[in-house]
Parts: sequence; structure tokens; C-alpha cells
Amino acid sequence: MPKTKPYSQIKLNPEILAESRSPYGLRTYISLFSSAGVGCYGFKEESFYCVATVELLERRLKVQEYNNKCIYPSGYISGDLTQKSTKDKVFSELELWRKGFNVSDLDVLIATPPCQGMSVANHKKKDELKRNSLVVESIELTQQIKPKFFIFENVRAFLNSICTDTDGIDKSIKHAIDYNLSGDYNIHFQVLNFKDYGNLSSRTRTLVLGVRKDLKEITPLDIFPDLKPEKTLRQVIGHLPSLKKMGEISSTDIYHNFRRYTPHMEQWIADIKEGQSAFDNTDITKIPHSIKDGKIVYNAQKNGDKYTRQFWDKVAPCIHTRNDIMASQGTVHPTDNRVFSIREVMLMMSVPDSFNWSDIPFEKLNSLSDKEKQAYLKKEEMNIIKVLAA
Repeated sequence: MPKTKPYSQIKLNPEILAESRSPYGLRTYISLFSSAGVGCYGFKEESFYCVATVELLERRLKVQEYNNKCIYPSGYISGDLTQKSTKDKVFSELELWRKGFNVSDLDVLIATPPCQGMSVANHKKKDELKRNSLVVESIELTQQIKPKFFIFENVRAFLNSICTDTDGIDKSIKHAIDYNLSGDYNIHFQVLNFKDYGNLSSRTRTLVLGVRKDLKEITPLDIFPDLKPEKTLRQVIGHLPSLKKMGEISSTDIYHNFRRYTPHMEQWIADIKEGQSAFDNTDITKIPHSIKDGKIVYNAQKNGDKYTRQFWDKVAPCIHTRNDIMASQGTVHPTDNRVFSIREVMLMMSVPDSFNWSDIPFEKLNSLSDKEKQAYLKKEEMNIIKVLAA
């Protein structure tokens, strides 16, 4: 589910989540650490109303505004959730909805705290306890707000990672959640791959579902997503036009483009077949390298899927943070000599076409000149790329 998170990627049961509604019939949620709102966009699609969405980076919060996520402008909260002032804004929004729509009982609280300290893909885990303790902010807000349901989502290592709990004791995140919330909630913990539940790429994540105990006829498994058949990469992106020329932008889709790279790198992947890496080249001049002081220095092969051409007829690979470069994992197109386009990554992450990255209408973006499109992408694409893998 996008920060890209399971709520857009896999469908929880919206009927069960809305078992008890406000007198106005509204279904409500709050999203913490919400990035650009990709992860909880699925709730909007299911006609849930966003009471508050909290994100540290204003640039990403603006994307949520482009998608009209909140009714009240004050619902877009830019701030650090470790600060009381930010939490106070969340409670102000709850009070606003209580007065305006008689919503005294929030339906869903979603929390996806940053995972840098837990991810196995991160080799620099400084301040790990501080990062991981952001989950404690989510636990505390869940205790105070007492939503009917809560959903925590994060990387595979989430539950066994150590956090500093509210009592000052270091413990596993699973223990902290259980210790603080199991008195009021029935809780289900599970590590799963979203590809088995409707997501269009491989994404192994931890999902924690909590149901308030006064909802006696509902269990966490009642809102658990249904199993769905996997789809291959060909089924997901095979309909998009091939891009052969570096810098090429599809005339009908600004987000489907051939991202530029140093021209000599094309030879590194030109001859490799599906499943092969540039490191498999028998011609040593085609093995990834740099020139330093006139000498060839071969690139390190720390991750097994670097410079590797993906398979058409397998599930799309896991999307990583730098999905725009060959040196990242699983980024090379099955046939074209390029990395996946933004549109292809969006499709692999189950982001619908209706999601807006700009306040400029999509049709207008496509009508820009090539020079204007390039300027737009130069300004915006890195933010989009990082959000899609967050």
C-alpha cells in the first residue's frame, strides 16, 4: 500500500470498515506520514473522507491538494509528528469534524512511519532507534483518538525492529504495539507480499490491522484483503509504446518517457537478455565501470539485481527508491535499453490514471512543447520517483 502503500495497492474491505458510520453516513480516516497521499488514495476512491493528513515535506503535501483529498484546507498538515504543535492540529481537525458533521468516532487511522532505519536496502542506519520510534507516535495517537480501525504498514523487518516505547524501554515494535493497544483492540500482524493481493509488482510488507473490541462482530481478518491472481509485467505495461530514443517522451503521456543517462552506458545493457545483468557481459568493456586517473574501475555489485533486464512474463520487480537509475535494483526494461518510465512504475505500483501529480491538467501537460515537457519533468520527476517507492 503507496507511500506507495497497501491502501491503493490492495483493497481492504470497505464495507466492513464502514460498519458504523456517523449520523451523516460519512466514512472517515486520518493518514499519518502520508507522503504524497498515494498510499491512502484508495480510501478516497472508496468514498472515505479525509479528516487530516500529516506529512513533513510540504512539496509532497501539495500533491495531496492536487487530488482534493481534504474538504477543509486545514486538513493538510505539514509538520513533525514528534512535535506537540503538529498533534494539536490533528485534534483540531477532529473537533472541526465533530462540530461540522457530528463525527465523534473516527473510522480508520492509517500510519506508515518512515522505514529508513528498518529497510534491508538501507546500508546507513544512523539514529535507528530515533527513526523507529516514530511508530510510537502512531501508537500514542491511536490510543488518544481510538479509531474503530487502525492500519500500520511498513517493511518486512518492521515488527522485529527495536523502538523506544513510551515507558522509555527499548523493545520490538510488535511488542510495543501489543503492549499499548491490545487492551482496546484485536490485532493481526502479518508479513505478506502484496502481489498476492492485487498489487501489480512484488512488494513484501508488514501489515498490522487493529479492530476496536467494542465492534464485537468484526475481527481483523474480516477486513483482510482477498487473494488475487498475479499479473505479469507484460500484462501490466505491455500495452505502452516502446521508447527507443534517449530523451523520447510519448506524445500522449508525458509520464511515459525515456529517462536520459550517460550515452556510453547503453552498451552495458544493449546485448543482455531477460534475467541477465550487465555484469554478465563477456566483453569487459561492457561491464559497468568508471574511469579514474586513466584506469578502469569496475562498479561494485552489492545488490544482485543491478543493471539487470527484467522478465516480461514474470511479476514486476519490487520498486526501490532510485527506480530511475540502472544501478538500482530491477530497473531495466525487458526489451528497451532504458529504465522503466514513470508511467510504467505507476502502473506497477497500482497508481490509477486519475491520480494527479500537478495542478496542471494532464491534457494540458501533454499539449506542451517538447522543451516545456522537459522543463516540467526536470522540476517534478525526482519527487514523483521517490514518492512512488516510499
